[in-house]
Amino acid sequence: MAKKKEQVKTRVVTNKKSLEFLERYINNASPTGFESEGQKLWLNYMKPYIDEYFVDNYGTAVGVINPKAEYKVVIEAHADEISWFVNYITSDGLIYVIRNGGSDHQIAPSKRVNIHTDKGIVKAVFGWPAIHTRAGEKEEGPSMKNIFLDCGCTSKKEVEDLGIHVGCVITYEDEFMVLNDRYYVGRAMDNRIGGFMIAEVARLIKENKKKLPFGLYIVNAVQEEIGLRGAEMIAHRIKPNVAIVTDVTHDTSTPMISKITQGDLQCGKGPVISYAPAVHNNLNKLLVAVSAKHNLPLQRQASSRSTGTDTDAFAYSNDGVVSALISLPLRYMHTTVEMVHKDDVENVIRLIYESLLTIRSGQDFKYIK
Repeated sequence: MAKKKEQVKTRVVTNKKSLEFLERYINNASPTGFESEGQKLWLNYMKPYIDEYFVDNYGTAVGVINPKAEYKVVIEAHADEISWFVNYITSDGLIYVIRNGGSDHQIAPSKRVNIHTDKGIVKAVFGWPAIHTRAGEKEEGPSMKNIFLDCGCTSKKEVEDLGIHVGCVITYEDEFMVLNDRYYVGRAMDNRIGGFMIAEVARLIKENKKKLPFGLYIVNAVQEEIGLRGAEMIAHRIKPNVAIVTDVTHDTSTPMISKITQGDLQCGKGPVISYAPAVHNNLNKLLVAVSAKHNLPLQRQASSRSTGTDTDAFAYSNDGVVSALISLPLRYMHTTVEMVHKDDVENVIRLIYESLLTIRSGQDFKYIK
């Protein structure tokens, strides 16, 4: 029997500058519709590795390598995070909220938050009645009707004097950490970890002095969490030939998740490729071949009618763009303790990087030739 080939691990995210950027980038608030500060951080990190950049009207940031080339390839992630809006301020100074993206009301009670105002950050907490005061056989759980913020004020005027008004955006203040030297943990790993990974691909291309035979557009899109809107806009502007999108997907190995309905995916077992109508089979085959050639682990996911990611926006734009999705397994999505495995981050970066070195200018991915 042939000896099983061992996976070769080549660390690409080992330099201090990369990891310092990752921590700053995850900790920075970039809620949907208000991504500008995060985009500035991302672009400042990217500038040494690209030839030029631009930002569209709504804040999607794009770094470009070899911008004069006619054949265009996109690698893409989204920059926004889930958040809340101030919706109603009571006469006694409490604040009720509505979602901005897919924020989970069940995790809100007792969380600390930042309310973003024109006067700066105002600290607040999601209040919740003490266990001693909650009576009855059917205990009322958190819902959009009963979660509220307390910023220490006793009147509506006092709240407004702090600069808080209806429409102010609210983010959790939980910050980045490394768990057991194995996982990166923080809020907004969905999907600023994607922005980090595509930036590292650009870094590798520059540092390894690779000359691409096509224009590479490194896209950090806004407004994914409310309907793939940033990707929709930028796809029409760039008009790419190929798009490789990276996002997160669910680690289904933790309790209370059904593998029957959600699939069998796990952190630490490698990047995930998806099968869905928006995913181009021939580009997917290229990704599989590259992973095999470079001995990279790979997992597979069936996404039914749509991927639910920016892949769908790119694929169905401009008369059809050849598109594929590389996902990063993540635990506890849309919470403040989203977890991704270091090895998976490394391997997604390597898979995108090696795939780009395989694509040829003018490559034809058509089904029927």
